Amino acid sequence: MKVQIILLLVFSFSICSTNAQQEENYDYFKPNREMIASGVQAILTCNGLFTSERTIDQVYDQELKYLPRPVGTARGGDYRIDREKKAVAIGVPGGTPVMRAAFRDGIGCIILPPDQTFADIDRLPVQTLPPLEGDPANIAWPDGDKTPALSIPEHINVNALEAASNWAFDRESTEQVTLSLLVVHKGNIIHERYAAGVNRSTKTRTWSTAKSIAVTLMGILSDQGKLQLDQPLSFDWLPEIKSPGTDDPRSEITLRHVLNMSSGLYNVDSRRMEYATGSGLAYWAGASIVNGALNRGLIRKPGTYWDYENYDTILGVLAMKKAVGGNAQTWMEFPRKALLDKIGMRNTFLSTDRFGDFVLSSQVYTNARDLARFGLLYLQNGQWNGEQIISEDWIKFVRTPAPATKNIGNMYGGQWWLVPDNRTDVPKDAYSTAGNRGQYVIVVPGHDLVIVRRGLDYGRQGFNRWDLTREVLKAFK
Repeated sequence: MKVQIILLLVFSFSICSTNAQQEENYDYFKPNREMIASGVQAILTCNGLFTSERTIDQVYDQELKYLPRPVGTARGGDYRIDREKKAVAIGVPGGTPVMRAAFRDGIGCIILPPDQTFADIDRLPVQTLPPLEGDPANIAWPDGDKTPALSIPEHINVNALEAASNWAFDRESTEQVTLSLLVVHKGNIIHERYAAGVNRSTKTRTWSTAKSIAVTLMGILSDQGKLQLDQPLSFDWLPEIKSPGTDDPRSEITLRHVLNMSSGLYNVDSRRMEYATGSGLAYWAGASIVNGALNRGLIRKPGTYWDYENYDTILGVLAMKKAVGGNAQTWMEFPRKALLDKIGMRNTFLSTDRFGDFVLSSQVYTNARDLARFGLLYLQNGQWNGEQIISEDWIKFVRTPAPATKNIGNMYGGQWWLVPDNRTDVPKDAYSTAGNRGQYVIVVPGHDLVIVRRGLDYGRQGFNRWDLTREVLKAFK
């Protein structure tokens, strides 16, 4: 009898395990993924046409190469482009929800939720701050774009520099597409190259390089005493705890924790859910980026485990918004007044969700020269034209390995990437931004050097920024 009971229990456990495995293999979020896939195409097409000012052929040839199954072709399909409204709709009524995106001045394209149409565009946020005064063509670099005749210092090997450029553009994989390469040494542009169909004014998406811009804005507020790295974030977390007197364990999370990507909160995006229930709902489907960031439970002690998460950055951005205070216009103008306008980043659009919250974990469009300016700010220890924009203490913070990365290579600081412990062929003082599809700003203080590489990589990506650094440094005698 005992044997029969044991066999029955084993059999029952086996059936339960099999059923659980079947549930794991079924994609219950397929409708979400299909909606988000249409939203991705809407945003990339809208920004490609109206922010980057590219042709529909270029959009399909490059921007949309990222997608496994884009809707239609450059010749047409189940999509609509309204050039007067500067808006795009992907899909047709009756099937997968139609996803729409619309360009807004100074912001770039904003995604609408499935239940909104082009009639709702005028309700979307817009940047009302007028453009920075002056014609950059007549303003000397780096504040403007007027550059002297190219003069390469004697200690730079011109042939080796050209070889490094060829290394960046002539890839072994056709899926690594370099759009632009800038090399700035001692404040001067010593190499600048663009792919066909791209020029120095072309704005493309930074993806997660935006995180390094976000942390810079937080640093400005920290230097003013309005943000503290080690104070609890003190948010009203979601879902709300109804039990009186119950402490929310998330109240221990500090700004340092989220900037070090070690909040301890449940990580959504790295669990294959970014394009189903994670930040993709805000990036590509019209959900609130703030609500998504706040609605996660604590699964680890803050500061003990490194887990890359878009929502951690957004929590830092929310703390920044609280510190800025004021009304919606004050918040919308803050990045430009505090940073972008001061260092001549005229071509940079910080996108928002439809609620007016900056999606600074990814949604920024800019050109290579503006990113070079951004890198120069760090190379110059936070100074620009004699003004200390960000403190050296803050730069030291972003360059210090996050404690939770000690056992995995010390490769990440505060929203900037560091040279991993196992790399011995590039200077250890180098640090870099990093964004999907190959967006890099590399700062090498010991060589007074900034390298910017923009890409539209797809499929098998893998362009290595430290290999690029190594190749460029071969030109330094």
